[in-house]
Amino acid sequence: MWIFALLLLILFEAIADIFAKNYSLKGQASYWVLAIGGYIIANVFWLWSIRKGSGLARGAVLFSIGSAVLGVLIGTIMYGEKIGKVELAGIVVGMIAIVLIFWSDLATLV
Repeated sequence: MWIFALLLLILFEAIADIFAKNYSLKGQASYWVLAIGGYIIANVFWLWSIRKGSGLARGAVLFSIGSAVLGVLIGTIMYGEKIGKVELAGIVVGMIAIVLIFWSDLATLV
């Protein structure tokens, strides 16, 4: 159940990031309000995730990597931002971190 809450956290964080980026580009107060609302909703799911057993350390790492990867995708696809080799390497390292976090869970499935 905590993984579902964590996925919703990442989703609402990404939505809030889109509103925040639009606010930075257009300066309209409505984007600011929507961004703040998205961040508040996202943090409700963070609390739910921790309560349901994600753990602070594991949950924080998964959230950070998940939101970073999604942020890069949104930035490159929606806003034409460029990603360099170092950033790409960081994403790969983050994906490896996710595998390592779930390594013991994966080992029991095999």
